[in-house]
Amino acid sequence: MKVLITGARGMVGSNLVEKAKELPQFSLLTPTRDELDLRDFGATLSYFQRNTPDIIIHSAGRVGGIQANIREPVSFLVDNMDMGRNVVLAAQQVGIPRLLNLGSSCMYPRNHEEPMPESLVMKGELEPTNEGYALAKIMTARLSDYVTRENDQLEYKTAIPCNLYGRYDKFSPEHSHLIPAIIHKMHQAIATGQSEVEIWGDGTVRREFMYAEDLAEFVFYALDNFESMPSYLNVGLGEDYFINDYYQTVAEVMEYRGSFTHDVTKPVGMKRKMVDISLLKDFGWRHRFSLREGLRNTIDFYRKNWVS
Repeated sequence: MKVLITGARGMVGSNLVEKAKELPQFSLLTPTRDELDLRDFGATLSYFQRNTPDIIIHSAGRVGGIQANIREPVSFLVDNMDMGRNVVLAAQQVGIPRLLNLGSSCMYPRNHEEPMPESLVMKGELEPTNEGYALAKIMTARLSDYVTRENDQLEYKTAIPCNLYGRYDKFSPEHSHLIPAIIHKMHQAIATGQSEVEIWGDGTVRREFMYAEDLAEFVFYALDNFESMPSYLNVGLGEDYFINDYYQTVAEVMEYRGSFTHDVTKPVGMKRKMVDISLLKDFGWRHRFSLREGLRNTIDFYRKNWVS
C-alpha cells in the first residue's frame, strides 16, 4: 500500500515514518515542505496526480502552544484551513480512495469538564486561546465527512487525538506545548541552579497527554481496520492529570530538587480537556506507554538533540 504522510518532518509525522519502517506492507511518500507546499492547491493536486497514493495520512499543520496561538491567530487559522482544504479536495478530485485526517481535541467546546464524545464537535463555544486552530481542524473534519457523503467509494475519516508529546517535539519556548515546555524549563533550572520553576496558573487545570508513538501505532492499526473505523474517532488514554502532576513527574524523572511557584495571571485555557474513548475501546485499540515511560523517552531525545 502506497501511503502519503503529510507533515512527515513534524513530531507526529516523524513518529509515523519510524513506525511505518517496521511494516513492510507499506511504501511511503513523505514530501518535504520545499517539495510540496500544501497551501498551494495546484501544487497539491499535481503531486497527487503524479504519485496516486492509496491512502493519505494528513498530519501536516501549523502547531504551537498557548503563546503561539495567542500571538498568531491568523496564521493558525488560515494555514491550517488551506492545508486541510487542499489535501481533501485534491484527494477527492484525483479519486484517492482513503484519507485519514488527524484532528485535535481543540475541536471540542470549552468548559466541558466530562470526557468529550465525538458527537460534541460543533456543539458549543470554542476555547478562545486556540480558536483559529480549532476552526481549521473542524472545517477539515467536516469537509472529509462531506466528501464521503457525496461519494461512498471515498472513505475519508478523522481521528481526534488528545494532547500529544514525544520525540521530535518542539522544545523552544516560543513554539512548544506544555510537556516540552516543562522539560526545557526544568533543564534550564537544573543547568543554572534555579531553586524555583514557575507554573502558569495555579496548576489545577487537568490535561490528557498521550505519547506520540502511541498515536503512530494507532494510525497503522486504523489503516488495517479502516472499514470499521467510525467517521470521527477519539484517540486518547481515558485518564488525565493536573498540570502540577506533570511538573512533579518531569521533575522526578529529571531529578530536579527545587520547588514550584504559580503565576495566576497567565492564561491556562480550558479547566479540563479529556476525550471520551468509548468508541476507541469498541474499535479494539489501547495505548501502550505509561506517562513515565513516555517522559523518559522524550527527555532522552531532548538531551541528545537539543542540549548543547
